[in-house]
Amino acid sequence: MPVELVDEQGRSIGACPVSEAHTAPGRLHRAFSVLLFAPDGGVLLQQRAAVKTRFPLRWSNTCCGHPAPGQSVTEAAAVRLGEELRIAAPLREVGVYRYRADDPATGLVEDEWDHVLIGELAELPGDPDPAEVAGLRRLEPDRLTADIASAPEHFTPWLQGVLATACAGR
Repeated sequence: MPVELVDEQGRSIGACPVSEAHTAPGRLHRAFSVLLFAPDGGVLLQQRAAVKTRFPLRWSNTCCGHPAPGQSVTEAAAVRLGEELRIAAPLREVGVYRYRADDPATGLVEDEWDHVLIGELAELPGDPDPAEVAGLRRLEPDRLTADIASAPEHFTPWLQGVLATACAGR
């Protein structure tokens, strides 16, 4: 699957295979992160499946991925929600979070211009794809921030920035 390469301002500058974008030293590319909120304000987290190539079994935002070059970020995120969690939810983009993270376990790299989208969902999905999702849970944002601070190795390195961007955009 190709991903869209971007410059430091988020402007498209080409494409490359996703595997190449994530191979050290990494290439800056467009991505998206979805965070769904419950009516009470809790956020839906997923534990990434053990087979994930980057940061497996860590807790992360509801869903994330890469739009194809030229694909709308919102459209790509909606498709990915259906694939990973088998749900649909209206989404809106609230900002961009730029980050870079090296996975010490795999040697792969995240270097992403990450569009953050939010939506609402009242209940935990009942049938997530086990090849994508190892577990689901819901936490209050303040509790999640404290948990990340006390045990960052249990969470993806982008989660705190995605959470802050999502909460600021609510």
